[in-house]
Amino acid sequence: MLLSMTGFGDARGTGGGFRVSVEVRTVNNRHLKVTVRGTEPYGLLESEFEKVVRRVIRRGSVLVHVRVERTVAATELKLNVPVLTAYLAQLRDACAAAGTPELLAGLSAGVLSLPGIAPEAGHQGGPPDDEWPIVEETLGNALKKLDGVRQVEGKAMADELLKYNKQMVEELGRVREHLPRVMADYRLRILERVRSAIGEAGVAVEQDHLIREIAVFADRTEVAEEVTRFAAHLEQFAEVVRVGAEGAGRRLEFVVQEMGREANTMGSKAGDTTVSRHVVEIKATLEKIRELIQNVE
Repeated sequence: MLLSMTGFGDARGTGGGFRVSVEVRTVNNRHLKVTVRGTEPYGLLESEFEKVVRRVIRRGSVLVHVRVERTVAATELKLNVPVLTAYLAQLRDACAAAGTPELLAGLSAGVLSLPGIAPEAGHQGGPPDDEWPIVEETLGNALKKLDGVRQVEGKAMADELLKYNKQMVEELGRVREHLPRVMADYRLRILERVRSAIGEAGVAVEQDHLIREIAVFADRTEVAEEVTRFAAHLEQFAEVVRVGAEGAGRRLEFVVQEMGREANTMGSKAGDTTVSRHVVEIKATLEKIRELIQNVE
């Protein structure tokens, strides 16, 4: 089945002394791009997260937000006294230099939020051995939920694409039915012009010249090959939508591109208002399809 490139999934997990929450959001992109935000050190481990994400997602922009809440022992709650002392000394000197010592108390109230005084409890460097398995499992659960959302949306997109495909099949059928009339109408028009010329000028027109003129027009306006190729593209398009194999989005983009070329050729060669009207409807439907398949993985 087709998969959408947009969706959302979240999951929760717990381990010894910590809780994990993971949220995954995806939007469309021609390639896979994974961005990780959250508790240290996980924001720096995009490559590790990408390995897990690739098991489920092949294309799109993926934003992973991971939060790990760790239980901190009372013995670990230590202020960085030398840094705190340095900050206070600088504040005091700055207030004295500005002649506003009365501001020192207010400024000192927020000094604990400055970097380096009360560092977040956690780990530096790579993921701790006791946390990463739970984080990876929670990420996998969030991706499963995300994939369910993408499948539902993909099914809706497939139904819409098949509806558009049917509309183009019907329009192409009308073009095919009308093509014999194009030649018949042109034959009548040229015969009327010849009769008029003969009547007005009293000249004769050789039958071979008339046949040659009609043959040239037929060759110039013949779109049977374009119609046949377009019909084959429509069958291929419907098959890709129904099967929804890996890389379906890229295949659909290619098929739609080819259909656009055939439609342009049909419209320019036919030289008939009725055919042009049906081709315009086909091209309008193709534009709707192009917008839709941009979100197909």
